[in-house]
Amino acid sequence: MRDKFQRFMQGRYGADELSRFLTTLGLILIVVNLFFRNVILSYVVLAVLIYCYYRMFSRNYSRRYAENQKYLTWRNRLRSGPSRWRSEMEQRKIYHIYRCPSCHQKIRVPKGKGKIIVTCPKCHTEFQRKS
Repeated sequence: MRDKFQRFMQGRYGADELSRFLTTLGLILIVVNLFFRNVILSYVVLAVLIYCYYRMFSRNYSRRYAENQKYLTWRNRLRSGPSRWRSEMEQRKIYHIYRCPSCHQKIRVPKGKGKIIVTCPKCHTEFQRKS
């Protein structure tokens, strides 16, 4: 039986971080649905689990890989948000943080230098700010 399953899964995408997340989400929603008995929630659980298994049995590697990369980017941005915010707050004691008016790149300028002309390192736009 194990060999048959291995042959079946050969050439298929399999499990990745997004499918693990979807499986966990589905199980959590099943437990929540045990308490609330909502028909709509049952359909949501069913849709999440069907999509999870569809991804795992898919043969389209590039599409599933791209979906997983989008999920990982979103997850990392969500996880790094509080530490990035905390770091920015600590830097505000020493630096002014401005955004470039043309490309919106964040630029760090030391405090206490008076009026200065800031040059964006990304697009080389010059603008004047008080330091």
